Amino acid sequence: MFRATLIALSFACASVATAETRVPQTQAEISLGFAPVVKQASPAVVNIYAKIVRQGRANPFFSDPFFQDFFGRGFNEPRARVQNSLGSGVILSEDGYVVSNYHVVGTATEIRVVTTDRREFSAQVVLGDKESDIAILRLEEAEGLPYLQMRDSDHVEVGELALAIGNPFGVGQTVSSGIISGLARTGAATGNARGYFIQTDAAINPGNSGGALIDVNGDLIGINTAILTRSGGSNGIGFAIPANLVAEFLRQAQDGNESFISPWAGMAGQHMSADIAESLGLVIPLGVVISDLHPLSPLAEAGLRVGDVVTHVDGDEVNSPAEMKFRMSVAGVGGTSMVTLLRGNEQAELEIALIKAPETPAAEETTLDDQTVMPGLTVSRINPAVIANMGLLLSQTGVVVVDAGPYGGRSGLRKSDVINSINGTQIETPGDVVDALTDPGRRINLDLLRGGRSVTLRFRL
Repeated sequence: MFRATLIALSFACASVATAETRVPQTQAEISLGFAPVVKQASPAVVNIYAKIVRQGRANPFFSDPFFQDFFGRGFNEPRARVQNSLGSGVILSEDGYVVSNYHVVGTATEIRVVTTDRREFSAQVVLGDKESDIAILRLEEAEGLPYLQMRDSDHVEVGELALAIGNPFGVGQTVSSGIISGLARTGAATGNARGYFIQTDAAINPGNSGGALIDVNGDLIGINTAILTRSGGSNGIGFAIPANLVAEFLRQAQDGNESFISPWAGMAGQHMSADIAESLGLVIPLGVVISDLHPLSPLAEAGLRVGDVVTHVDGDEVNSPAEMKFRMSVAGVGGTSMVTLLRGNEQAELEIALIKAPETPAAEETTLDDQTVMPGLTVSRINPAVIANMGLLLSQTGVVVVDAGPYGGRSGLRKSDVINSINGTQIETPGDVVDALTDPGRRINLDLLRGGRSVTLRFRL
């Protein structure tokens, strides 16, 4: 659950709160502390115990036939090891939908959820997203469970009191208090997530991953997911995934989605620095500068161009590509968003469609068979959906490696390599790869694009 400088923690989800947030006014209210709020909210925060099976690596030294004959062919078989994961979760509905972190349960083979009244449930991940570090669980045979109301996290303000509830270090359910110390944080990372966070100084420690960040009314405002630390303990800088994003995950899980569908912008953007703002004649560095647009991008369809500055999405400021993606993800696929842009000295508002990444042209994913020199190699034609799933550049076209397979891996191929040519033959479709690797001769030259750099692999058969 830890990283060298970042440790994953818990996060919560939100819906609109009806009560007014306020500071305790009387001595009687102060003397009560947070006890009434904790009593109300804590039954909806659960402990999660997960088992993750990780496959060990075989020693390449023992791949030599001599050693296989000497020690036996099963000697160097990779040994699976079981890793136990401890985290927290938040009940979102009375019929057993629970949110936690993907790094806690996303790859688990067995998940056990324990409530504060010591009831135990088996659970399954019904929707997970590694990039957002969010997983939605469904408890088996659950009904009538306590759950937290979700507050609109866009209305959270710096300085509000906040409570973090979770299971730090496995000592049992624990509550810590603090304030909201920052909003729209995009420089933090949690596991594989790169996104948009609420910052708090409420103490968060390992084991809190997936736990609740609540306000003084007991409403969920975020899921604690990471801390900034060098010692492994809380230094008062914790990050929570905003509740509005969790609410969209819950909606998609209840609709039956097995993977999270985020609206596709089809753009690359750059944070507005002071130097860029000065070059554009802007007094205040605000917004995201569009640096690239895919031809099928809904932003391009609506009339945006490279060089435009997007300042707001649905009336909310955006100052980074991650924040812009967050705003669109919260709105959800199928609707529209209003984008405010600056072009020169003019400001305009455009309505954009929130769509899935198009499957145009067809991916034609193909796995090579034994008739080729690289059986098991899986390749796909590049389209917007493939670009989004594999993190490719918007301008990339052609064919990409989805899985190098055993022979391709030994030859130096890697997942996400874009194959430009094989033995001088230009590659445009997966079928071209099959043809080029069927009886290619004794020598093979692969020209690739890897991470934006040209790479050539040469080997003999």
